[in-house]
Amino acid sequence: MSELSADLIIIGAGPAGLTAAQYGARANLKTLVIEQLVPGGQALLIDVLENYPGNVPQIDAAGNVTAGVKTGYEFCSDLHRQAESFGASFRYGLVSSLKKENGFFTVSLSGGEKLTAISVILATGASHRLLDAPGEKEFTGKGVSYCATCDGAFYKNKKVFVVGGGDAACDEARYLSRLTDKVVLIHRRSSFRAQKALVQRTLENPNIEVRFNKIIKEICGADKVKSVVLQDSVTGEIHDEAADAVFIFTGTVPQSSLVSANGLNAELDESGYIITNQKMETSVHGLFAAGDVRSGSFRQVVVAAGEGATAAHNAAEYIELVQKPEFPGKPANEKSSGNQE
Repeated sequence: MSELSADLIIIGAGPAGLTAAQYGARANLKTLVIEQLVPGGQALLIDVLENYPGNVPQIDAAGNVTAGVKTGYEFCSDLHRQAESFGASFRYGLVSSLKKENGFFTVSLSGGEKLTAISVILATGASHRLLDAPGEKEFTGKGVSYCATCDGAFYKNKKVFVVGGGDAACDEARYLSRLTDKVVLIHRRSSFRAQKALVQRTLENPNIEVRFNKIIKEICGADKVKSVVLQDSVTGEIHDEAADAVFIFTGTVPQSSLVSANGLNAELDESGYIITNQKMETSVHGLFAAGDVRSGSFRQVVVAAGEGATAAHNAAEYIELVQKPEFPGKPANEKSSGNQE
């Protein structure tokens, strides 16, 4: 075939993809990262990256944080620069298809460009899960938001609802509590699934009212959000309540369509996340996955970075194997499942 575009192509430039790019380039691989928007992914939305190892705050005598803790944007910008400094290159565009033919991968962009590589790492992450409540789509950008750090400033001293029970919901509710003392955090279950430390801080925050067993049935308004219709998930009772904004953090949907819709037949779990082994290898030879798109991943920045490094390390070993003259088309001593190529 014609000259390859890269040894390693990484699709997605969140923490997993950016770390994989660094490790791939440091392994002397020609490494290309493809990102649809800007490097950073969902980590860009993190207000304070307080639990990343080594990211320690400097606190003055009055107890104020003066320096030391990076925002998600600052952290991802550093990762991006670091990957480029080691030699990784970046291209921006939407990947429309991913195929494997004759032992090599072809990545097609929506503009028609085709890129080829020996190995591919999928670090495509996950997108926000929608409530699918009436009014959600109609009022997106008009009071409905999926990013408190992006839109919270518009609702200073206003009454805002936060929906969800995980880390993101607790984090974002706490961020909003700095802007208004009227934050209502609702969760459809009777307890949070977030980390215990986050839950404790959320419950103790005087500006956050926590309501369990509550569901938003409808978001109402005219040109912007004016109220919400709430239902008690235990009693079924329904009532209307005034609201200026609704921030939704109800989980994520894996961005795994590239392997489920292009004939690669990489194994997915029942929720659509990509299944890998401990080497981040998928069921397709030469295809790896890391970060939030991977089944079983603990969805934290530090874990995504570690998985990206692991994927790149093992992709480098795979590429070295493929480049050997005696390579038969699949790793030695590995049986083909019949759909690997």
